[in-house]
Amino acid sequence: MNKRNERSRMAAMLVAGCLALAAGTVAAQPAAALPAVQQQGQVQYLMGGFGHDESEAIKAASSSYPLALTFAATQGGAYLADVQVAITDAQGKAVLSTTADGPYLLVKLPPGNYKISARFKDKEQTRQVTVSGQGTVRQTFNWDA
Repeated sequence: MNKRNERSRMAAMLVAGCLALAAGTVAAQPAAALPAVQQQGQVQYLMGGFGHDESEAIKAASSSYPLALTFAATQGGAYLADVQVAITDAQGKAVLSTTADGPYLLVKLPPGNYKISARFKDKEQTRQVTVSGQGTVRQTFNWDA
């Protein structure tokens, strides 16, 4: 092989390698914006969502979680944090108890019936949900903030 063909081939390989590296970096960015997954007992969850990158990453990840909760103000739709959340199963056993540090809370729950209690500034809301094992159950809690 002559030197010219060899240089052209090496340049093409270098460009392909750079493109592959760049694509991997772009693909990794949303995962980097995702908050850390936490665990309480057998339940994995993540919360957050303040800031554009983190908010978009959580929205994208929500389809991997059977339960997705959003906390917002009634007027203006401003997102809320410091919401106390308690989830119990059909037998009344506590499954998750946490304070959401952002407007989104994603929870991996096994199929079943659950009661969700969410409290913001001494005002509590309660919902009954059924997690089927397919898809994501989405609930939005709104308060006068």
